[in-house]
Amino acid sequence: MNRPYNFSAGPAAMPEEVLAEAAAEMLDWHGSGMGVMEMSHRGKEFGQIAGEAEADLRELLAVPQNFKLLFMQGGGLAENAIVPLNLSRGGTVDFVVTGSWSQKSAQEAARYCTTHEAANTQARGFTTLANPASWQLSEHPAYVHICSNETINGVEYQTLPDLKALGCDAPLVIDFSSHVASRPVDWRRVGLAFGGAQKNLGPAGLTLVVVRDDLLDRALPICPSAFSYKTVADNDSMYNTPPTYSIYIAGLVFKWLKRQGGMAVMEARNIAKAELLYGAIDSSSLYVNRVEKHCRSRMNVPFYLRDEALNDAFLVGAKERGLLQLKGHKSVGGMRASIYNALPLEGVQALVAYLRDFEAQHA
Repeated sequence: MNRPYNFSAGPAAMPEEVLAEAAAEMLDWHGSGMGVMEMSHRGKEFGQIAGEAEADLRELLAVPQNFKLLFMQGGGLAENAIVPLNLSRGGTVDFVVTGSWSQKSAQEAARYCTTHEAANTQARGFTTLANPASWQLSEHPAYVHICSNETINGVEYQTLPDLKALGCDAPLVIDFSSHVASRPVDWRRVGLAFGGAQKNLGPAGLTLVVVRDDLLDRALPICPSAFSYKTVADNDSMYNTPPTYSIYIAGLVFKWLKRQGGMAVMEARNIAKAELLYGAIDSSSLYVNRVEKHCRSRMNVPFYLRDEALNDAFLVGAKERGLLQLKGHKSVGGMRASIYNALPLEGVQALVAYLRDFEAQHA
């Protein structure tokens, strides 16, 4: 079966091997007589699924033993409230606003704590990252929040900031929803990382939180029990019924990633895909990417047609070529190609060929 190439920003393309495996196990998981959606989350069968998923993910991301892996719900958007409920201690939280998602994070956190903008690149159209040396950090922030890859605006930290080098001993919180598992993480610089699964890890419904042990027991009294990181950690993510099927599918994705060769291989593939696509855009007289080259995202590539009257024709032609979900986010317009792990190099090659053909037809 020749499937179209899906460039959706999320929920996003899944590895075909994973979809086929899940389909084969839909009615009967490993001879248990049950599909995974029918299992008790406290039964031995699902316990095996969840345990393997956690172990595989810890290995893939090289997560140190002094961090807990939590499988939660609510997506990255809910974590914008859950993180300050757990870590703010009623103090000031610093935000580096580099796009739509870090902006939403700061706005949501303001409901639970005092927020301070250490930097904001909106005046430059969210097309760049501020040098950490220029950040105006508050004196004693409870934590510093960044979105390490902005899905909508297409900016990405190629290196995580080192807060200690800036004279700040606060933990760094990263929203890595849209590039988790696409590259290694320098855990020495991170206190907590969170992300919705529906980009690179699996289906919507699962939220991953990776939190350092010493940050677990800081929740405000108003924090709901099911959202308390310590409570979730103490109960191995089983305090309430977790998103069982999403964890199962994510576990299959983790095994697929291991078969591919892990993070080093996936990073190399993602670099190759991004370089190919950005090269085609930069060499064109019809398309433009507005993000500064030093911080262009490898995962989410927004671009614009210089003649926007051609937008509809471009999308119609793309669909006819089996290139789906290329319309940009409604807040910024234009086009966007999300080229996550499951999108193969052949998909980017097909998109590049279409870009060139469309430009030749409309020169």
